[in-house]
Formats: sequence, C-alpha cells, structure tokens
Amino acid sequence: MNNVIGLILGGGKGTRLHPLTEKRSKPAVPLGAKYRLIDIPISNCINSDIYRIYLLTQFNSVSLHSHIRQTYNFDGFHGGFVEILAAQQTPDFTDWYQGTADAVRKNLRYVNQRGIEHVLILSGDQLYRMDYAEMLASHKKSQADVSIAALPVDRTLAKDFGIMRLDDSGKVLGFLEKPQTDKEMDMVKTDPSWIDAHGLKSNGRDMLASMGIYLFNRDTLVELLEGSDYQDFGKEVFPMAIRTRHVNVHLFDGYWEDIGTIRAFFEANLALAGPNPPFQFISNNEPIYTQARFLPPTSMEGATIKRSMIADGCYIDEGTVIENSVIGLRCRIGKNCVIKNAILMGNDYYPNEDEDKMSSPIPLGIGDNTRITEAIIDKNCRIADNVVITGPGEGAPDRSADPILIRDGIAVLPKSSIIQSGWKLS
Repeated sequence: MNNVIGLILGGGKGTRLHPLTEKRSKPAVPLGAKYRLIDIPISNCINSDIYRIYLLTQFNSVSLHSHIRQTYNFDGFHGGFVEILAAQQTPDFTDWYQGTADAVRKNLRYVNQRGIEHVLILSGDQLYRMDYAEMLASHKKSQADVSIAALPVDRTLAKDFGIMRLDDSGKVLGFLEKPQTDKEMDMVKTDPSWIDAHGLKSNGRDMLASMGIYLFNRDTLVELLEGSDYQDFGKEVFPMAIRTRHVNVHLFDGYWEDIGTIRAFFEANLALAGPNPPFQFISNNEPIYTQARFLPPTSMEGATIKRSMIADGCYIDEGTVIENSVIGLRCRIGKNCVIKNAILMGNDYYPNEDEDKMSSPIPLGIGDNTRITEAIIDKNCRIADNVVITGPGEGAPDRSADPILIRDGIAVLPKSSIIQSGWKLS
C-alpha cells in the first residue's frame, strides 16, 4: 500500500444538505455526535495502510481545514500526511474546480510524484467501512486499469444509482445512470448467481450500483485526464474508461450510505443510535478517528435516556427524556425537556457566563420544558424555555418558518440561531 495515494473529493456547494452546509463544506458536517463526515474516508485510508492522503476542497472549507489540522498529524518518522489542496489560481489554471475530474486534473502534479503507482479516489460524504487493500488485491489480480467498488442493490434502489453491466470475468462493459424502467434495468442487470459465485449473497438483487470509489493505475488516470476536458468522474471519465480501458468491478456488501440529503443524513444518524446499528463506530482493529478533545464526562441529573448516543462534555438536567436521538459535544439541556427522534449537534465551546449574558439573554443550549422532535439543531444554538419544535414528517413541502427551515420533512435550525421563549413549530 506504500505506492497508493488517496484523493478525497470535498464536494461542491452541498445544496441538498443546506442549511447544514451554509457555513461549512459537506465533509465537515458533524456525524454521530462527535465525528465529522470526512473522518470516515480518512479513517478507512489509515486502517488500510494508506498514509498519503490529499483532500481537495473549494467551498466553505475553513472549519474543515481546522478539523484536519487539529486531528491528523502523523509523526515525522512515518512520512504520512493529510494535505489539503484548496482551489487556487496558478500559472496553468486561473478558475475554480469545475467538477470532480477537473479538481484532480488541476492537481496532477501531486499524482505524478515519484513512487506512486495507484490512485484511490474517494468521496467525502459517505458512511461505510472498507479495507482498500482488498480492493487493490482484486485490482491487481484482474490486471485492470481501473477498478470501481460496486454494491448489489434491488431494482427499487437502482433508480438512484449508476448501474454497471459486466461480463463473466467482472469486467465492466456498460454503465447506465439512474435507470428508471424495467427495460433500462434489463440492459444492465447482473445474474444473481454470478454475485453468489463471487462470495456475496445476492438475495435476489440483480443490480450492481457504483459506490463512487475508484482505484486507478496512476498512468491511466493521468492519460485519461490529460487527454480530455471532462469535468465529472461518474458521468464522463468513468464511462470513457469503460470504452477505452480495462475496468473491473470490486464487489462490496457491507453497510454503505451516501449522505447526500437532509433526510439521508437524519436517518443515518438516528440509525447509529439504535440497539443494532447498521454501522458500528466500535472496532478494535478499524477505529474511526476524529479530533481528540479533552472534555469531561457527560453529567445527567435524573434524566431518562433510551436508544440514543450522547457525546462528551454534556449536561442533561432532571426530568428530561431523550429517546432515539443523537446528542453532540458540550450540549446543555435543561429540566423536563423531551428530545425525541432528533439530532442536537451541541456546541463548539463552553461559554464564559458573564460574556455570554452580555451577548444574549438566552444561554447556549436547550431551555427548560422544551420539546424537540423530528428535528436537527445545528451547533451553538440558543433555545429558550417552553419552546416546541416538531418537524412535519416525510413528504411535507420544503418551507421557511423563521428561524426554522423545513427540509425533507425535518425541522432544521441553522447554526448559531436563537429561539425566544414560548416559540412553537408543530
């Protein structure tokens, strides 16, 4: 793995995750009470013995840069790094990244360094655990120029993915983006017995969906990008590679979730809080890394907690009930509150009480007798006593209920918002 580098794509403006991406990039969005989305691909790289990692960023990247700087510092004897490649003007390029492929093209000088044989291209907004060494092994065994990770899905899910058509050896022959009809799906279906024969259980699934994880031979990647002006990997570079190169599939059948929308983000987080979460942060051999914080244990005064994740440094007062929720760092929750089916991202700091009172009469955190359900409360919010925030549920139209925004049926309170006593959204 010493000859592999990881390129993590920081994504665009993240409009489908707005307002969580109003002041931060997609990879910097908090996840699972104490992590950020970017921690997933970086941790997968480290656990796969890939220690040279580049992160390509462009939009709202200050908090992401701060997180990377404070978290991923390798020792001087190891030679590893996580380095940020922000969009910049150079003698060769004077505009911003125009897409995922364009972002890599503008940074090929890092790919062309000595000792690099393979380039792993990853997304910064997916939740999964994968050993990339297994992908490299199958890539070499098939003598492919490009390998792509693929997940078996049924036809109801196939409508949201790019679906691949293979030959019996696993070589990719065709690719169809988001097929909608049975006729289109029949064009790219894979015999379930082929999936079963390659160590997975198809369970009737006959579609192989692209996970957006690509492993290139370095020279192949350089030639494809320098020989075209294509801007997007999934829609342009990958289909071109199918036509001109040997592209092989790497099968994967673990948990994988693309955190692309508010609803997907909400449901993935709440699933982590359940009794049998589909993704486990607990692992002796493959931990998920994040910023080391020196916070006190969470303190609770007679609260009732069910099926929830509580991060470090919180204070939860008496009479409060928390159910099926994710509570972030330094969160302060008052008396007799009900937090149900909700994500509270917590706070970036502990306030100085005197300074805090001068900035706002409403303290940082959740006031007494407040009820929050079907909602996401972003960081550093101030919610007074006797407030009711209830999301309308899936299927409700997007709208504004200042300061709350309704997105995908979920009530979202943007970062650093203030809600006065007695305010209600129900």
